Amino acid sequence: MANEIPSLNGLEARIAQQIEPTLTDLGYEIVRLSVLGRETPTIQIMADRADGSLIGIEDCEQISHAVGAVLDVDDPIPGAWTLEVSSAGIDRPLTRLKDWDRFAGHLVKAELDLPLNGRKRFSGIITGTRENAAVIRLDDGEEAVLSIETIRKARLVLTDALIEASAAMMGIASEDEGAEEDDATRRKTPKLNPAKPGKGSRPGRKTH
Repeated sequence: MANEIPSLNGLEARIAQQIEPTLTDLGYEIVRLSVLGRETPTIQIMADRADGSLIGIEDCEQISHAVGAVLDVDDPIPGAWTLEVSSAGIDRPLTRLKDWDRFAGHLVKAELDLPLNGRKRFSGIITGTRENAAVIRLDDGEEAVLSIETIRKARLVLTDALIEASAAMMGIASEDEGAEEDDATRRKTPKLNPAKPGKGSRPGRKTH
């Protein structure tokens, strides 16, 4: 069964659909995917293991190699591009409906594309999901139901409770260690456009 892919559009959605089966076979999930820049675009992939635990340096290298191989064949971006793979980190973005169920009980900050009851920004404790919406309990005790399609961005707030929960599940002892791992597990891979019929470009080559 395929993993839940974050809601994406256009080129980002196409790339996610291309690489998701390969990552699933390897035991990983896409948490977030972005394509930034024009002349030499950067494909940023934030990933988890399928069990929800954070990935490490070796995981990033494996993902980079596997994704690079898929995209070299499918070639969704003409010309040169860069691939960057990173861990989701402890205070991660919430991009999928199941993320809101998984982190119920933790503090989140969310921003909507369109106002809900006159406001776009919300902060509160996650209580789970309802149909296709995330539900949070606000500071005043009121409930906010945020449709997943309207959420522009949402991220967990780093708290002692979140750190302890992450440590229990993933073996991370402190905020500092989590930050160090997140920085250390970033890998960039330049890619040259593979040779095509009628073109004189060099074959694709990736370096780490």
